[in-house]
Amino acid sequence: MTALPQTHSKTYAVVHCQLFYVNDSQQAQIEHLLSLIDEHELPIVLDTQLSTEKLTQKRRQQLSETTSKPILLLDEKDKLSWLSDGLSVAPEWDKLQRRVVSAGRKSELLLQAAKITADSQVIDATAGFGHDSLILGSTGARVTMLEQQPLMALLLLAEQQRMSASPNWQKLMGRLQIINTDALSYFVRLDTELAVDDTTAIDVVYLDPMFPEDSYQDTKTGKGAKVGKHMQALHRLAHPPTPDEERQLLNGAQTVVSRNLSGQGRVVVKRPQFAPLLAEQPASESWHNEAVRFDGYFV
Repeated sequence: MTALPQTHSKTYAVVHCQLFYVNDSQQAQIEHLLSLIDEHELPIVLDTQLSTEKLTQKRRQQLSETTSKPILLLDEKDKLSWLSDGLSVAPEWDKLQRRVVSAGRKSELLLQAAKITADSQVIDATAGFGHDSLILGSTGARVTMLEQQPLMALLLLAEQQRMSASPNWQKLMGRLQIINTDALSYFVRLDTELAVDDTTAIDVVYLDPMFPEDSYQDTKTGKGAKVGKHMQALHRLAHPPTPDEERQLLNGAQTVVSRNLSGQGRVVVKRPQFAPLLAEQPASESWHNEAVRFDGYFV
């Protein structure tokens, strides 16, 4: 299958980031990061600095409190992470290896909802740390990952590059395409292109938009999932969509999959179990457990 278009219609403000690294032998890795920024046209400027102190938890907290710029850390294993309020967060895809290897419809609600195969073309329109993209890609499907925040896009690209060095991960990494763009404008461009050439028709669009932190719990019982450090970090970068943005997001996704001539396109939306429906639109079918819910919209 051909790759989906990697174009950018919006100009984002340049993000100045402070990158701390731990030894001089990492210059080559820093050059790789700069190459990723250039190749993918990320609006990021890296100010690099060798850390003269060990990056202990106390030191990380100090950096968070004294540095006004976003902070990136390159550890001794060349893993790139973002320092968010003293906590280092990174995609850490290697920690999902067992889950990715065993992923199937019996174990993954997402795959029950998506019903994709190795021939499917999928868009993860809200990639975040990319964990759900790995599950989608484990089926053999090609996954285009859209990430609006330049900092998050760099983390994803660096992780893809790091994991591509492992033979066990190379095939999966080759099925992932990461694009720094916002979903709404991307849907508009893609729909225009699909109207002319439908050879890259989309089977599934996956949406996992930000939602208010209090929507993780049932307001009546107080039960629900706790917010992990990755989600806490994302809440510092992005805000939940407005009702109007929710409608645009869902409508845009449905328009894109409606171009699928098989008539089996679908939009899958991830929500906390007790969260309201996206854009208050009833789903065609839902799958849920105690923590999360996947709402399917069949087009």
